[in-house]
Amino acid sequence: MFDVRRREFIMLVGGAAATSPFVWPPAVCAQLQPKMLRVGFVGMQPRESPLYANFLKRMAELGYQEGHSFIFDYIQTPNIEGYEKNYRELAARKVDVFLAGGNEPALRAALSAADGRPIAFLAVDFDPLAKGYVASLSHPGGNVTGIFVRQLELAAKRVEIAREAFPRATVISIAFDTVSREQRDAAAEAARKLGLEPRMIEVKGEQGYGSAFGAMDDVRGQPIILPASPIFLRDRAAIAQALLERRIPSIAAYRENIEAGALISYGFDLMGLFYDITSYVHQIARGAKPSDMPIEQSPRFYMAVNLKAAASLGISLSDVFVARANEVRE
Repeated sequence: MFDVRRREFIMLVGGAAATSPFVWPPAVCAQLQPKMLRVGFVGMQPRESPLYANFLKRMAELGYQEGHSFIFDYIQTPNIEGYEKNYRELAARKVDVFLAGGNEPALRAALSAADGRPIAFLAVDFDPLAKGYVASLSHPGGNVTGIFVRQLELAAKRVEIAREAFPRATVISIAFDTVSREQRDAAAEAARKLGLEPRMIEVKGEQGYGSAFGAMDDVRGQPIILPASPIFLRDRAAIAQALLERRIPSIAAYRENIEAGALISYGFDLMGLFYDITSYVHQIARGAKPSDMPIEQSPRFYMAVNLKAAASLGISLSDVFVARANEVRE
């Protein structure tokens, strides 16, 4: 009897549609339309950045078409102080999943605004377990999960690479900003162990980089370490130009820095991280709870040498060093 009545109902609706303009009630329309997934993110790069394009590319591969089944609600902030206000704005827009990329202030601001809604993070500049944001890497608890990069170990490794590339160096400068102080300390400790004198160079995104690096004028030719930090990524071209003008070789965290003119880069693949974080967004959209989703540690590392920058600086790196860099780069 149920099937017969159901067929009669379908026939009646079909007949009504054929003879008169039938309008579904709003409540029924809402149930028939698939929910639009809204992902909110605050960052310091332009929205057109290749990093975000890689995120959108992977989301499309997972079946999310921007503007149709998925909205990437992005707000660009000029500085770290803007995270809190902008994540509150995203919360007011009722985003479903928050992205917190890179640094601790971003995650802290997202947590403050999310009110229990899920957060997928890229912990690039800090240790989420040591800082108490998660209970464990295997069972984070709470409403946050994501990908973790052991940046302090990488900061020390960059100093080792600088020592290998410049065996006669006696001083190594270490650039830092507000969010990279722990990297500064890890690099300074590694420098002392290798017999190098660490020189701290504080950099602020609002100032001219030439004046900051002027503190190295008496040690030109000695290397500088550039950390993983939003302003060192955003302003990479200006930083590289200021260093090249002073003939200061740099060992940077990001591949993008070497493309802008840094001499050596060693670190994680930031493009790959934005590609990988989509799996967390996808699982959360399908009902997974962040508290039960293990935090991954990124396996994407690379090392590369900018031979054009080396020629410009008049530096000759050993063939063995360059070959090893090319091998690790992939």
